[in-house]
Amino acid sequence: MPIVLVQPGVIKKDTPEYFAVCGLAGILSCGLTHCGVTPIDMVKCNKQNNPQIFNRGMLGNMKILADIKGARGLVRGWAPTFVGYSFQGLGKFGLNDYFKYQYGQILGEDFRANNPKIFYALCSGSAEFFADILLCPWETVKLKVQTVGINEWLEGKGNGYANGLRDGTPRLLKEEGVGGAFKILKPLWARQIPYTIIKFVAFEDFIRRIYGFTESSWGMVKSDFNKTQQLGFTFAAGYGAGIFCGAVSHPADTMASLVSKSPNTAMGELYANNGAFQGLWKGFGARVFMIGTLTGLQWFIYDSTKVAFGLTSGGGK
Repeated sequence: MPIVLVQPGVIKKDTPEYFAVCGLAGILSCGLTHCGVTPIDMVKCNKQNNPQIFNRGMLGNMKILADIKGARGLVRGWAPTFVGYSFQGLGKFGLNDYFKYQYGQILGEDFRANNPKIFYALCSGSAEFFADILLCPWETVKLKVQTVGINEWLEGKGNGYANGLRDGTPRLLKEEGVGGAFKILKPLWARQIPYTIIKFVAFEDFIRRIYGFTESSWGMVKSDFNKTQQLGFTFAAGYGAGIFCGAVSHPADTMASLVSKSPNTAMGELYANNGAFQGLWKGFGARVFMIGTLTGLQWFIYDSTKVAFGLTSGGGK
């Protein structure tokens, strides 16, 4: 059973301390998980940008990357990934709970009770709008290190775009300025806002269905399960939500990779030159696997952190 670091009830819901815990939980859940799946992300991004070269399955493409840059090449971009998604997690989860409180005050509890999916969509979509602004510069650096770096190495232009965060960020700012750091913001919003809305709405729906099933079939409500069992249900609901997230947001994710690779090319031209609609689904299998795992682990870490501070896990009564 998880260790509770703070006695339950000490931190009150919808207080600054509560939102701070939610923000910390978001930092840990997004930063650690995205950093942990960097090798899968490397495969996905390079499959999207160089399908002629990376034309095998996930393991085959990992071998191609390892042959090009060595085993360490599989974790290229881990530092901007960790920093960027830590910032994003702070906004995504911390602001989501803040907006749940604020929209609850504005719209009323009746609206929330009668329109739960709309309510959760409003909260999570609003949170992600700001979270992506925090993420965007670091995501741009990550994409350039992972894809442009491989392209430059293959073209014989040295060792690649950059090794990571410390040399990638100065190069980006020198060559493209602050505006270049935010050039992928629109496709990022197109990718992340639908992803996050589905992530939160689907999770809330799945976790309630799980506890609804246990109550109707086993006669057991949420409080009948210990913390470890509750967190297991959290992971299952999060993984299911992640599969939907990956499917809905994948085309925009591909466009973000293409824009980062060719920042001076219009998106319409990139779309036409890279297989049009069919081309937007390159790397789909790797990303669905990655996002399903990510989302399940994110919700698990998020709820585990809240439980450690004496707060309750998600869903149920």
